[in-house]
Amino acid sequence: MIWPKAVQARLKSGHDRELVHAYPYRSACPSTVWGELIEGATEEIFLAGYTNYFLWLEQPAFADTLRRKAASGCRVRFLLGDPDGEVTRHRETVEDVALSVSTRIRVTLENLERLGPAEGLEIRLSSADDAVNHVSLSVFRFDHDALVTPHLARLVGHDSPLLHLRRQGEGGMFDRFAEHTEELWGQGTPL
Repeated sequence: MIWPKAVQARLKSGHDRELVHAYPYRSACPSTVWGELIEGATEEIFLAGYTNYFLWLEQPAFADTLRRKAASGCRVRFLLGDPDGEVTRHRETVEDVALSVSTRIRVTLENLERLGPAEGLEIRLSSADDAVNHVSLSVFRFDHDALVTPHLARLVGHDSPLLHLRRQGEGGMFDRFAEHTEELWGQGTPL
């Protein structure tokens, strides 16, 4: 009678089985986790954070990695907020930090421009109608893994929690967040 309860306590079998790890802050997730997920992706990397700028700062030779991934057939997508959009301006007021949201988006756009055109690399800005849904939730997908940050109140992304999810089957948390980002992508404006 004791053994099954001990096993159940160690093994995830319910709705949380897709939860690999939870971090109280995105910045608490080691950069090595990001690096391993990026390196391990062979089919798709979908970076649907509103700014995505921190990846250029934390991942060594990130541009080279993206170029290599795209060249090997991995689909690489960036979904960004509109740096001149109303939601961006509002979020800047809410956050009230020196490194503004529009500046962080422009850091990513500048790095993508330096990367140059690459087959398999796609970039879109979220639509004005969906921007409010995008700014409040960042989803970063790497094949069947995702890092998800629900943004809290006035906090910037690195101060918000992060969930590491791994797809275990249809209709789970991974799929729900994937559907969310696909909807935002579908309404986005290609660059």
